[in-house]
Amino acid sequence: MLGSRKREIRIQADSFREKCKISRYGIIDLFKECDRIGYKLLRYPLGENGDLGFALKKDDDIVIFINTSIRLSREIFTLAHEIGHAMLHLNGEQPFIDNNATIAGGSGDEKEQEANYFAACLLMPSDEIERFIDLELPDFEKNGLSGMDIARIMSEFNVSYDVALNRLEYLGKIDGQQKTQLETERTEKRVGNLLKSIGGNSRLNIAGNEIAIPYEYIDYVIYNYNHNAIPRETLEKVLECYQLTIEDISDRLVEFPEEDDDLDDLIGGLED
Repeated sequence: MLGSRKREIRIQADSFREKCKISRYGIIDLFKECDRIGYKLLRYPLGENGDLGFALKKDDDIVIFINTSIRLSREIFTLAHEIGHAMLHLNGEQPFIDNNATIAGGSGDEKEQEANYFAACLLMPSDEIERFIDLELPDFEKNGLSGMDIARIMSEFNVSYDVALNRLEYLGKIDGQQKTQLETERTEKRVGNLLKSIGGNSRLNIAGNEIAIPYEYIDYVIYNYNHNAIPRETLEKVLECYQLTIEDISDRLVEFPEEDDDLDDLIGGLED
């Protein structure tokens, strides 16, 4: 990736971050920021082996889906990655579907690398890392970083241990040997224990399994059901996500005789 392109991506990441509510250093709640900015965000547990997320443009809407079966810290990075696609790459109707390979950088795809760089700059901008080290880690120059320090960075910036290490290495705050030592400390002490030891956000290390779907999709799915575009089973499946039943919306339904057709549901394969 050329330096000029990296600069363009940093500018885009900064422009998004400026719209977000920030704690001392990190974005407080990236999920709420997506909704507030106007993206259509869906969160649903597809299982640990499912795709991590996708981003697509539908008419004038940006739709982002995130698998909530993964650790919260990884879910946040996936969301930042998909926001990167939305801001950098969604010029047409072609969606971006991401799995372990694309987000971990194993695919070698340039656009995936750009989305990863965007996510790192959005969640851990270099100036905020500098400020954190300067203000919160006064012994950094003398002692370097410990596993507990990485746990503090995790909690402040809402990132995973691995993302924190990768970003610190990229910014030249640690070298390869120090990164290996910190990885060893992570293995020996476990991330959950490190977070607890500093009173950090332990939720970052567990899967949320959240279900969050914009309520306007109820109107979409009812419309499609009433026009015989989706079966009753799909309607019931979607309503379950909102903790609703057929009876709750019965006054809005037009009933049809049972048919054999089974079309894909509106929200893109939720029942798969």
